[in-house]
Amino acid sequence: MTSGSMTAGVMAQEAASSSLELASRRHSAGDFDAVQEFFHSNGWTDGLPIVPPTAKSVSACLAWAGMPCGQLIGIEPVRELAVTAEKLAINAVMAGCLPMHFPVVVAAWHAMLQDEFLLHGVTSSTGGCGIFVVINGAIRGEIQASGSFNALGNSDRATAAIGRALRLALINLMDVRPGQIDRSTLGHPGKFSFCIAEDEEDTTWQPLSVCRGIPAGLSAVTVMAAMGPRQIMNEWTTDPKEILETFAAEMRANQLHYSIYGGNYAIVIPKQLREHLQGAGWTKQSVAEFIFERARVHRRDWAAVGKGSIVRDRGDRVHPALDSPAALLVIAAGGPAGGFGAVIPPWMGSKTKAVTSAIGACVDCEPPKTAATAPST
Repeated sequence: MTSGSMTAGVMAQEAASSSLELASRRHSAGDFDAVQEFFHSNGWTDGLPIVPPTAKSVSACLAWAGMPCGQLIGIEPVRELAVTAEKLAINAVMAGCLPMHFPVVVAAWHAMLQDEFLLHGVTSSTGGCGIFVVINGAIRGEIQASGSFNALGNSDRATAAIGRALRLALINLMDVRPGQIDRSTLGHPGKFSFCIAEDEEDTTWQPLSVCRGIPAGLSAVTVMAAMGPRQIMNEWTTDPKEILETFAAEMRANQLHYSIYGGNYAIVIPKQLREHLQGAGWTKQSVAEFIFERARVHRRDWAAVGKGSIVRDRGDRVHPALDSPAALLVIAAGGPAGGFGAVIPPWMGSKTKAVTSAIGACVDCEPPKTAATAPST
């Protein structure tokens, strides 16, 4: 992992029992405590204890996903750093992932490595964002990822481990360490793990992945460069417009306090508020269209929050929080009671874009050429 020196197992003898020939260097340690100190001293952790990535456990992840060790997941576009299946599996095991979690980690990294996500900018900025991940499809049930109680917290093993696997791989494959590549001034707790599953069973809305072009029936992940969640509450109305105005007000506040420029935002709507919207016939599309119109500020509004020096002669200019309604990620998740919701702001406007990737399937691959369709020579 780090500079090619990461371990695929702490007990060298386990390599012999592995069904896959791992390329990473092996290290031995006397006991569990020694493993922790060894990894911490080498800077291979996020500060928390890790699961020792034995050859057996790493091979199990690769076997579950049907991937050879050297399979290329992708290449980071700016520094041209390669991410292979083996190195990613090592970090997934360290994060606490089970083999069944690994395909989600792979799909998330595939999405993160797309040019439009701007991974290098996202991970090296002083802004300090995290990688927000949303899981859709049948795989949620297979890995027991919950979209209900405490959805944005420690709701279940799968989302906690998957989100952490992304951060550990950033540390160890991309050298995204605080004070080095990671120049975050503050950061936020989502940089440990920031992953949720959408509650698809308890809603009439389409899954986020379907809204973003993934065919129904496929599992998928969406990644977004995100700041920490901002919780809202409105228990004093059942009017959809009044409920959504609370979300829009929080987005306007973010524009004033953080960044005026538009990009992807995510809103998480738990059941109590969601039922009022669904009962009145509101879809995710109509929610997004309403918020697109309401979440915007005049540049002159910056003067009221101490930023008057950059208003100049452009005070009447209107800045929408969203580039378009499609830029809003509307997510059904959260516990069954309480008039709460959350706004998850973007890192820096439209410099980075959310990306959705199918899990274990290629949606936009070109079909193989046949003799009839192959170009003549």
